[in-house]
Amino acid sequence: MDTKHQTTGLENTTFNILIALGKEAQFLYSTVDTYKSDAEKENRSDLVDMWNTIKQDRTRHLQMLREALAKEAKQEKLTQ
Repeated sequence: MDTKHQTTGLENTTFNILIALGKEAQFLYSTVDTYKSDAEKENRSDLVDMWNTIKQDRTRHLQMLREALAKEAKQEKLTQ
């Protein structure tokens, strides 16, 4: 039995993918670059390396979410 999100009418699992995709993208394309820039300004190569590693991991997560969303679309789970 599929459980639907109250507001969107999408399956909860599909809605969860969309929300996570948005959060990952926001972090990747805004937040992490700011944090990395702050570390660079303070000459903290250790922290720059850490943020680069986190960005690589999050990029992989974003790709996983994109693939899951594509699968949902193929299964026509993006319609109400």
